[in-house]
Amino acid sequence: MRILVLADVHANRAALEAVAREPHDVCLFAGDLVDYGPEPAACVDWAREHVFAGVRGNHDHGVAQNVEVQGVGGFRFLTAATRPPTVAALNPCQRRYLAELPTTRMLAVGGKRVLLVHATPRDPMDEYAAADPAFWAPRLAGLGVDYVLCGHTHQAYTLDVGGITVINPGSVGLPRDGDPRAAYAVIDDGRVELKRVPYPVERTVKALAAGSFDPVAKQMLADLYRGGPYLSRWLRQGQAAAPATA
Repeated sequence: MRILVLADVHANRAALEAVAREPHDVCLFAGDLVDYGPEPAACVDWAREHVFAGVRGNHDHGVAQNVEVQGVGGFRFLTAATRPPTVAALNPCQRRYLAELPTTRMLAVGGKRVLLVHATPRDPMDEYAAADPAFWAPRLAGLGVDYVLCGHTHQAYTLDVGGITVINPGSVGLPRDGDPRAAYAVIDDGRVELKRVPYPVERTVKALAAGSFDPVAKQMLADLYRGGPYLSRWLRQGQAAAPATA
């Protein structure tokens, strides 16, 4: 059984299509199909057709419920700038799909017990979980699973914590580790591999330019997709501030 593990697509259709070419038997999704990127409808439709089991991320929830966000800097600004156009781009069925995704999902795949969450079992949509066994240990106590699949941090890692393997595949659509390639994971008969694949970044930038996002947000996102100075500043400072001008 070859399992494709995805998270944090963030409406980046070109990146998703590149990752989807990875051979697999089933696809499991750890949340956040939408916000930030320019093509949310295509990404939701792909998930509806191809994802075997998935969970709702915080951005999926925000778009499904049309949650208004206020922000003047960093990723909060990008969420505020891209949320209204994202909501407008989705039809009622697509938003309903996001709303009906569970916040946690327990299932058996390939003879293994799997828990899917976007963030952590304690706080499925919002808690930020670094690659720290001491952080994860109390959150995994008593779960009785083989794998916990998560996302949210946009940073790929695997951990073995008390016999449970935690897998964060990183972000398909908006990595935050300085590598612009799309990130994902594969579980192949118990062997876990974190993988990266290049995709046509300029295709995403072109779609971004043609959309209705705020011009400053377009500038920031284009830089993020290319792994440029804005991302480097975010990594260096631990947070991002929106540029003063477009």
